[in-house]
Amino acid sequence: MQNRIEVFEQMLAADPENTMVMFGLAKEYEKIGDYHKVIDVLEKYISVAEDEGNAYGTLAQAYNTVGEREKAIEAYKKGIDVSIAHGHPSMANDYRMTLDMDFAD
Repeated sequence: MQNRIEVFEQMLAADPENTMVMFGLAKEYEKIGDYHKVIDVLEKYISVAEDEGNAYGTLAQAYNTVGEREKAIEAYKKGIDVSIAHGHPSMANDYRMTLDMDFAD
């Protein structure tokens, strides 16, 4: 049986604009620690999907892991705005707390 990443990649090849598949693929890459691929997939995902905030947190964590601190901060800030706009104040608060605790200068 094929691994989950291969299945998601095949599904995405068949339907390149399927945002659910994109997000699923990014989460699979996250599970194996391939953060550069997480970033690649989520950047495309965010450009075509109306995310409610979760993708921005995953993207921010990936950026931070690969040493892109400023991009991580920007992703968290965008995630705050998006999650508030979609009625997810607790997610916004989580992102604010992460910025305050982990990214304060």
